[in-house]
Amino acid sequence: MNKKNTDAKLGKRAKDRLEKIRNLESIAALSGGIAHDYNNLLTVIIGNISLIQSYIEPDDMISGLLEEALEASMTAKSLTQKLITFSKGGRPIMETASISPVIKSTTEFSLSGSNIKCEFSIPDDLWLVQIDKTQIGHVIHNLVMNAREAMPEGGIITVAAQNVNITDKTPALGTRLKIGPYVKISITDQGMGISKEILNKIFDPYFSTKDLGTQKGMGLGLSICHSIIKKHNGDITAESGTETGASLQFYLPATEETIVTHKSLEDPENAKIVLGKGRILVMDDEKMVTKITGHILNRLGYDPSFAENGAQAIDMYEKAMESPNPFDAVILDLTVRGGMGGKEAIKRLIEIDPKIIAIVSSGYSNSPVMTSYKDYGFMGVIAKPYNINELSKKLNEVLKIKK
Repeated sequence: MNKKNTDAKLGKRAKDRLEKIRNLESIAALSGGIAHDYNNLLTVIIGNISLIQSYIEPDDMISGLLEEALEASMTAKSLTQKLITFSKGGRPIMETASISPVIKSTTEFSLSGSNIKCEFSIPDDLWLVQIDKTQIGHVIHNLVMNAREAMPEGGIITVAAQNVNITDKTPALGTRLKIGPYVKISITDQGMGISKEILNKIFDPYFSTKDLGTQKGMGLGLSICHSIIKKHNGDITAESGTETGASLQFYLPATEETIVTHKSLEDPENAKIVLGKGRILVMDDEKMVTKITGHILNRLGYDPSFAENGAQAIDMYEKAMESPNPFDAVILDLTVRGGMGGKEAIKRLIEIDPKIIAIVSSGYSNSPVMTSYKDYGFMGVIAKPYNINELSKKLNEVLKIKK
């Protein structure tokens, strides 16, 4: 009888768990779709603002107002990245970087306006890591906010980073990491701590924190953090005493790669648009996007044409190849509702023209096409939303290859 009761309980638990998984997957899919649509809208907003700016002198008062609107739009862009992170399969777009500036800027932002003091302990010789800065910033923000909520009366949060080597003799770290060099980041608060029962479940996406008082902010936020760190080939752990506060740590693999430096967006040279010439075919099913992209391309000196799906783009490109005025480059949207997207279209276009200059674009970076675009036949990638400067430089970059 006891065995039957136990089996019944286990069966119900498994059924409940499966239902929660399905619900989470549904929410994730919805988040991805919202992020895609939202980035299309932001492409129109940011594109129009940057286009107007290109006609105005930098010291004009209107230019300053437009810059404020652009900054607000870029903040909205970061919100869509959080949706993409949550959506199933949201892949990090990696770059070699020092994590120190990410830690400091994110922590200071997360604690602004609070009665919490932060103490940093970050060495100057911290190893470099391969990270998606937006996603890792999201992790740090979540962990700092959890620490902040654990101390409603105020206190001190300690944020530390250190170089560690994981060997076969370091199982006590409580991680499942491969042997090698890592950067460890820990965020420690002076709150009431987390009970052992809850501590073992805080990274479980199916764990409900409905009645946990000040700990109710954990739940899904920490499960997303866990997902992000895993996709970075790292691990995340938690330690706590019942009255000594909690410490959450995550580990990221160190890299021997060097940092590729880019010009700052504030650099006057980087702010200049690059003019060009030639025929550009734009394939996108969103008319608002093709409209602003067309205006931008005209401003840059290009002659744009438009297709609503991959099949139409292939037909237009093939006909242009047979004419005296072929296309110089194509910009293909990765996903098209009810039609052929960029991934499928590029295969046929390469058959027509092995030397095709193609750029892939998307408002949803969950596809490996966006991170490994060259493997699919593309010469460049531009993520939505983009502005006139970014599009001008990307076109200039890929068209140089043709020359």
